[in-house]
Amino acid sequence: MSEVFEVYEHHYCELSANLSSYCTAATVLDGEQKKQKISEIKTGLDDAHGLLQKMDLEARSLSPSAKATLLAKLREYKTDFNSLKNESKRLTSANTNLAARDQLLESGMADPLLVSNDQRGRLLMTTERLNQSTDRIKESRRTMLETEELGVSILQNLHQQRQSLLHANNTIHDVDDNVSRSKKILTSMSRRMSRNKCIIGSIVAILVLAIIFILYFKLTH
Repeated sequence: MSEVFEVYEHHYCELSANLSSYCTAATVLDGEQKKQKISEIKTGLDDAHGLLQKMDLEARSLSPSAKATLLAKLREYKTDFNSLKNESKRLTSANTNLAARDQLLESGMADPLLVSNDQRGRLLMTTERLNQSTDRIKESRRTMLETEELGVSILQNLHQQRQSLLHANNTIHDVDDNVSRSKKILTSMSRRMSRNKCIIGSIVAILVLAIIFILYFKLTH
């Protein structure tokens, strides 16, 4: 469900409910008051028509499955809009207004609660849709908050993992440094051992030569 569509839907339902109440009130008004109320109805119808166009554009921009659902709902709103439009035309028709007024006076049904049964039914239906739209918006907001909380939790986990990786990286560097120092120490010890071996070998060779020389000197004399 598109959140943008739901916002337009919510505004349309509010406007439709207001227009229904305007039509009900205009039925029992006359003179300038009635003209003013009809003018307000026409302005509201223009706004409602604009909202329907925006809803249509938004629905057609969605995926095929979501588009089909929203367009079906939009057809209901267009039917409701046409009903309001027809009611507005009836109110602006002088002959129809006179006939309706005469009929009301003759039958003694000037009470708007008796005249506007159909309008009240439409108002109740629009109010119900408005409540449903409000519930959907609240549900969308709740889902949005839950998603935001989940995103914050994921970011915190990623930050902790990054700190762990940085710590492990520092530990590896320390180990590398220790290994390098150990290698240097072992290399130095190995060189010293080689040098000591050479020195000992030289001393042994000199001693052997000295012994041979002494034996030779004694045997020849």
